[in-house]
Amino acid sequence: DVQLQASGGGLVQAGGSLRLSCAASGFTFGDYVIGWFRQAPGKEREGVSCISSSDGSTWYADSVNGRFTISSDNAKNTVYLEMNNLKPEDTAVYYCAAIRQAAYYSGNAPWDYWGQGTQVTVSS
Repeated sequence: DVQLQASGGGLVQAGGSLRLSCAASGFTFGDYVIGWFRQAPGKEREGVSCISSSDGSTWYADSVNGRFTISSDNAKNTVYLEMNNLKPEDTAVYYCAAIRQAAYYSGNAPWDYWGQGTQVTVSS
């Protein structure tokens, strides 16, 4: 069975840090792009960052660029999202997802697999 297990969320004060983990199983990790998305109450889900498991290329949303760092440990089939200088507007449920690399680069393809969310709350 395909699983994406997100963890690491919590409550932190503004300016603090958290590291999210996304542990993947049930598919060939190296063939996929792994992404982080978030959804705040009353808002649409938005992409935060993603990484190619094969070549390590990354993408960041403008709102997190310079504060968040995504990385991949292919030996552990795990992707991390290091979040620094957190702001109250980063408060959301964070989800990880996976899409085949070819589909990702084709543009607008739906993501194949989704994990459950992990709550991140940043207090002011």
